[in-house]
Amino acid sequence: MAAEFDQTKVKEEEYFDVLTKTGEKIGYSKPRGDVHRDGDYHRAVHVWIFAESTQELLLQRRADCKDSWPGQWDISSAGHISAGDSSLISAMRELQEELGVTLPKDAFELIFVFLQECTINDGKFINNEYNDVYLVTTIDPIPLEAFTLQESEVSAVKYLSLEEYRRVLAQEHPEYVPYDVNGEYGQLFMIIEKRYKENAEARSLALEKKLNRYASTSLSAELTGLTAADKEALKLLVKAATIMDKIFYVQVWYSNPSLRDWLKENADKSQLDKLNWMYYVINKSPWSSLDENEAFLMTADSAIKLLPKATKPVPGWKGFEYRTAFPAVKPPGANFYPPDMDKMEFNLWKDSLQQDKQEEAMGFFNVIRRHSESLSEDSISHKMGNVTSSPQDLYVVPYSQEYNSLLAEAATLLREAGDMTSSSSLKRLLYSKADAFLSNDYYDSDIAWMELDSKLDVTIGPYETYEDALFGYKATFEAFIGVRDDEATAQLKLFGDQLQVLEKNLPLDDIYKSENVTAAPIRVIQLLYNAGDVKGPQTVAFNLPNDERIVKDRGTSMVMLKNVSEAKFKLILMPIANVCIMEEQRELVDFDSFFTHTICHECCHGIGPHTITLPNGQKSTVRLELQELHSSLEEAKADIVGLWALRFLMDKDLLPKSLAKSMYVSFLAGCFRSVRFGLEEAHGKGQALQFNYLFEKGAFILHPDETFGVDFEKVEDSVASLSREILTIQARGDKEAAKTLLQKYGVMTPPLKRALEKLETVQVPVDIVPDFSIANQILRDIN
Repeated sequence: MAAEFDQTKVKEEEYFDVLTKTGEKIGYSKPRGDVHRDGDYHRAVHVWIFAESTQELLLQRRADCKDSWPGQWDISSAGHISAGDSSLISAMRELQEELGVTLPKDAFELIFVFLQECTINDGKFINNEYNDVYLVTTIDPIPLEAFTLQESEVSAVKYLSLEEYRRVLAQEHPEYVPYDVNGEYGQLFMIIEKRYKENAEARSLALEKKLNRYASTSLSAELTGLTAADKEALKLLVKAATIMDKIFYVQVWYSNPSLRDWLKENADKSQLDKLNWMYYVINKSPWSSLDENEAFLMTADSAIKLLPKATKPVPGWKGFEYRTAFPAVKPPGANFYPPDMDKMEFNLWKDSLQQDKQEEAMGFFNVIRRHSESLSEDSISHKMGNVTSSPQDLYVVPYSQEYNSLLAEAATLLREAGDMTSSSSLKRLLYSKADAFLSNDYYDSDIAWMELDSKLDVTIGPYETYEDALFGYKATFEAFIGVRDDEATAQLKLFGDQLQVLEKNLPLDDIYKSENVTAAPIRVIQLLYNAGDVKGPQTVAFNLPNDERIVKDRGTSMVMLKNVSEAKFKLILMPIANVCIMEEQRELVDFDSFFTHTICHECCHGIGPHTITLPNGQKSTVRLELQELHSSLEEAKADIVGLWALRFLMDKDLLPKSLAKSMYVSFLAGCFRSVRFGLEEAHGKGQALQFNYLFEKGAFILHPDETFGVDFEKVEDSVASLSREILTIQARGDKEAAKTLLQKYGVMTPPLKRALEKLETVQVPVDIVPDFSIANQILRDIN
């Protein structure tokens, strides 16, 4: 490799972070010479500049004074990552130092990681190096006179076509630094070629197929029960909800808002552009929720930005025009953490903090940023200088600061709506939530939400943590606005009244049970509008808040979206049952069973372990101990314990026993519905776990005609057994046991795969796309 062996860049010897053989930081660094002497694994960056219009790569000619491959043509820019530095900052700095090109982070696309293991200089130089390969996509070639070359590193630059460069490498041309185009590095060519050679018609057909998995349906509600004042407040609340959308787009990925605006602006240019926009609207990102978050867009589809001052000015050239980048693989940390931060770096930093600061770092309502990244971003219009990171490079930014302008706008709208509403509890909620947006303290507003007693029902703010797949710490913004269904709400009081009884009788050792479970208030609403983190599959209910302080002291509160449930049952669950459930049991699938289990699922989020005592006596929470595994296991717990709870209530004559068979068969049909969300999604993975476990125990049966049925003799014990296993894992905070359980059962097995293939054949929708007629009219009137 070119950059790996150069020692002319530094007067003092650099230190490198030492990695494990699998590429993770060990936690200490060594001098450069020692690293190469001992063959330690370390990291570097490669940056390629690619011109879209000419399909050319920029190459640099290495200076003649270099001690490796002098005078040969090589990568656009490359260099080691010094100890404490981050990958992205290193890539930005190398490009600026070597070529005089200063770019923001959204120009850099990490396309793959290349591990090079080689020995040179008669065995004295061992190079075990992980190279983060970045691609910068420009629209046209950069004029060669725009570059400022670092004489000690680069003697010249030139553009070469993708095909020509691959050809000279394949021929091992002596003027070019060697790379094996038939090995890992061949990905560079394959990735670029795929972007520009894929047929637009084929892509359009693929997108139409993806869109057909969603059934469009109109969702509305009767407003006659609202006062005139509440109807006026509703207009402001819908507008405030749209701001939750804006924040959520940023939370998903930092260049996501640019992509959204670009796709919308260009939606009318072609059929493919139209479909790209339609599917983006559903997913709110370039990653498809129903396809394990696989990217359905490419950087070649992305927004174009112009930077007039990224390089030296050239007469007649408007400046550096590039595609904003997003990774093909969805970042597990979304935009809550620096894009190149790994778990090891976070944990090393967090462990160096005082206890209160550690809790803040893991808190719901902040993001983690880099001092070095902020400095480099501020330097875009200036020379970058020697920006490096350090062990204390990471720092916490509260949501109230990170999203200040948007939250201030939303707070103003909530206060105005609070001034209008005739409901005292809604007034309290809106005022306290407005305060929380600016103070970053959500405790009082969450209590106010739990105590809401209003015909106009509002949920707005940061709640769910599914988007943070790295740790499950950070909450996304969302909004749900609806009209309370008073009759259905009154019917559900039973579940809240029995919550402590259910906790006491859980299939779990008594030592882990709580003595003070608070009944969860339950509200049933007809949904009028939702926004923010409501991408892909639509929720039928939610149980909040997630703040363990409130869960411990006050429990949780639940909101059921009845019109969403009815739409899903009619458009999805019944067609699934007609295909996948044995004929003799098909008539047992009914809406009451489906909706009742959904209610019980949400109630069961509020029972079982939350705040726990670890084996060493330390107090913690299930969420903190299970981290990224928490969401999937918690969804599985709520489902399976919900089934157990319904059976328990029937045995106590609190529910009709006639519900039993319908409950189990409706649940079986629902398994296929949820698994279709994808196993990267918490509900889908949790549902796969349950189906495969119950199938293994013989509670679910596959018949010769490839339909499924329930063995009513085995299902009750199997449900109790799985409930006990999951609850015990949570109570012990046993992440290894959680990992083992999910790896064994939270997978796509042959029976599940066959069922999904049948549903694909008959084109049963996977989920719904709601059309909110009332809210959309409000937004049209506002605009």
